[in-house]
Amino acid sequence: MKKVITLGEIMLRLSTPGYERFVQADSFDVTYGGGEANVAVSLANYGFDAYFITKLPKHEIGQSAVNHLRRFGVKTDYIVRGGDRVGIYYLESGASMRPSKVIYDRAKSAIADADPSEFDFDEIFKDADWFHFSGITPALGDRAIKLTEEALKAAKRHNVTVSVDLNYRKKLWTTEKAQQVMTNLMQYVDVCIGNEEDAELTLGFKPGNTDVTSGELELEAYKSIFKQMIEKFNFKYVVSSLRESYSASDNGWSACIYDGKEFYHSRKYDIRIVDRVGGGDSFASGLIYGLLQGKDFKEALEFGVAASALKHTILGDFNMVSVEEVEKLVQGDGSGRVQR
Repeated sequence: MKKVITLGEIMLRLSTPGYERFVQADSFDVTYGGGEANVAVSLANYGFDAYFITKLPKHEIGQSAVNHLRRFGVKTDYIVRGGDRVGIYYLESGASMRPSKVIYDRAKSAIADADPSEFDFDEIFKDADWFHFSGITPALGDRAIKLTEEALKAAKRHNVTVSVDLNYRKKLWTTEKAQQVMTNLMQYVDVCIGNEEDAELTLGFKPGNTDVTSGELELEAYKSIFKQMIEKFNFKYVVSSLRESYSASDNGWSACIYDGKEFYHSRKYDIRIVDRVGGGDSFASGLIYGLLQGKDFKEALEFGVAASALKHTILGDFNMVSVEEVEKLVQGDGSGRVQR
């Protein structure tokens, strides 16, 4: 069984019921989530040994987060316990022309203050097949930058394939800081995943005249910057999700990939959104699953896009779909008919 490692922050998610606004809400729905944790849950669900690496307080909220991961089959053996708090984010789900809103309360969370010496990375990466991280983790602060790079160095010592989801978060750091840090970390990366905004703000590559708000996708421009990225960083694959935002409720969803020789654009899905949080993470995990299963890069991309299209119909950060459900959609059955 494949061993996959992810590193990052899991947060307490407090979301308004239904489509209520923050100022309307008298209560919040509680769950947990976070970029790399979301990837670990999907890969555990697909049958891999998925380990999530983080630091969480010893108190009951920290334990609740650990329990939530275990509930979905994620291995928590390497989670360090300590620190004072679990990060929180508040979510107000948008609809139609009103966008969703996220408010972070994650300063000084346990993982942001973690020291690399607390983790035995050589043990963690022993016999591992894949390591995934995102741009969110180093954005948590200077300690998190050091932690991420030490994990990456260990992954390379153990010949582990590394993927990154660029995931720029403007509420966490500036573009200048992001480009400085992420450009350095790219030396350890084999598979680079992101969207057009992430590529521009974290690495300085902009795909032509693409405008997701109007649905204008200039695919030749993506191919051009993918070539530049491979030339600069020697990636094995560069991948971008392509979201066409017709409204907060309806999106077009596809992706493209380049291996240094061939550029491929996936099938596009028109999706009605139930919950878009975790959509990119479900795409990344689907792509990772496909590549680890020996699918060619086109098949792996189609699996990732289909998995993510399904995730947009599911409440919460985690993608609760099976391999069989994803493969059925890949094969063309998107009717949504009742199964009896």
